[in-house]
Amino acid sequence: MQKPETHIFVCASTRLNGMVKGVCENKKSHNLVGMFAEEVMDRDLEGEVMVTATGCVGLCEKGPIVMIYPQQIWYGEVTAGDVEEILDAIEEGEVVDRLLIS
Repeated sequence: MQKPETHIFVCASTRLNGMVKGVCENKKSHNLVGMFAEEVMDRDLEGEVMVTATGCVGLCEKGPIVMIYPQQIWYGEVTAGDVEEILDAIEEGEVVDRLLIS
């Protein structure tokens, strides 16, 4: 596998002890991981964009959190309806301003 140009990290609320609980999980962040992965495949971006679930990133009040790297873009309160818009922005080199965490 080649190194991806863009890496999408989705907070999946996993704690250091392995427990999965928290705001992001309660708001179905695991579903977001699957949705991003499916949309990446649908767009034939597998070699360019990678999707990974992460442990808790500590911004629970803004969850679910999605982080885009290496661009260092952090999005908050992401919903299923935002997945395509975020991927559109990645492909176009843009940012979804209304979701930005600053």
